[in-house]
Amino acid sequence: MTDSNKMIINLALFGMTQSGKSSAGNILLGSTDFHSSFSPCSVTKDCCLGRSCHLCGFMHRGGQEITLQIQVLDTPGYPHSRLTKKHVKQEVKEALAHHFGQEGLHLALLVQRADMPLCGQEVSDLVQMIQELLGHSWKNYTAILFTHAEKIEEAGFSEDKYLHEASDTLLTLLNSVQRRYIFQYKKGNSLNEQRIKILERIMEFIKENCYQVLTFK
Repeated sequence: MTDSNKMIINLALFGMTQSGKSSAGNILLGSTDFHSSFSPCSVTKDCCLGRSCHLCGFMHRGGQEITLQIQVLDTPGYPHSRLTKKHVKQEVKEALAHHFGQEGLHLALLVQRADMPLCGQEVSDLVQMIQELLGHSWKNYTAILFTHAEKIEEAGFSEDKYLHEASDTLLTLLNSVQRRYIFQYKKGNSLNEQRIKILERIMEFIKENCYQVLTFK
């Protein structure tokens, strides 16, 4: 936050290769800052920070209209098809300290394709890395972002039914982050409508944390 009428929200994206992190980041920013494409291998190799335009009157606080700006850190997927865990972890650690070292991180989004099953060991490795990067409070500052949610809709599932029939691996992960989750659709609503809905949900989580942040040295 820089003044009483403007708020800067800092987000970081984590997830496995081809989970849709960069595409999700572009929706959050309302831009095409991050390169996103289908590929048989990992696309993102370096961390990249994107900044949104100012969203005037996005919310009210203390009786005043607040202008919101979103900053999103896109990170390499893990497991990565070309980079080792050590390399990815060091790259992200340095980026978190560089971009959010002073202002802090409001929320980490663990991006997961809704139409792909979670593999226990891969998820465990990713969660372990997030925990090592964010510290022991990571659970309080992490939410799951389900991409390709239109696929579960096409399969006849509601969000509640999807979560009710989720694997033990996913349920354990959801419970560990206090069931903070968001579904991202690519059909039906316009991208701007999707963006606003996702940002409103993110702000709910941030308010629950009383706008506190994770800091990095």
